[in-house]
Order: sequence, then C-alpha cells, then structure tokens
Amino acid sequence: MLTLTTHTLEKLEILLRTAGYRVRYEKGNFKTGACMLLNNRIIVVNKFSNLESKIQAIVELMRELELDYNLLDDKQITFLQLIKQTKLQL
Repeated sequence: MLTLTTHTLEKLEILLRTAGYRVRYEKGNFKTGACMLLNNRIIVVNKFSNLESKIQAIVELMRELELDYNLLDDKQITFLQLIKQTKLQL
C-alpha cells in the first residue's frame, strides 16, 4: 500500500521523469486532478488539489501508461509494479 506523503509524490515524479514524462502543476478546472496533454508526455496536475488527490490522480494515470521498463532502475520497476497492483485507500 502506498503512503500518502510528500516523499511518495516525489518518488512518483522522479519515476515519471525517468520514463520521459514531464509533471507540471497548474491551476485549472480539472475534474480528475490530472490529465495528459495529447500524448505529449506532459502530465498536468491541479496545483490546488490536496496531497492525497495529487497522488491518486498521478497513480491513476500511471496505471494506464505504458512505461518503458528499460529506462527505469530496479527500485523504480519494483515501485511501478507496486503501483499497478495496489488500490489506493483514502
């Protein structure tokens, strides 16, 4: 299970950056808290969301993305597998 902490959010951001994605925090009327811009490898997160919502939104997007495991190290692969296997409990 993922802990809902700033450290977890940072780990998610690092994993996405390593996989070639940019994570940006912007204001907006996001219903889900985050979105991906037309397959441009840019993930935009609502900066006014609370920490739990940010983590949940990023995790939901990561479950749908096909990340290249060759770009990730062993710890990141293990973390990604944990993300894809667990459901967030808020």
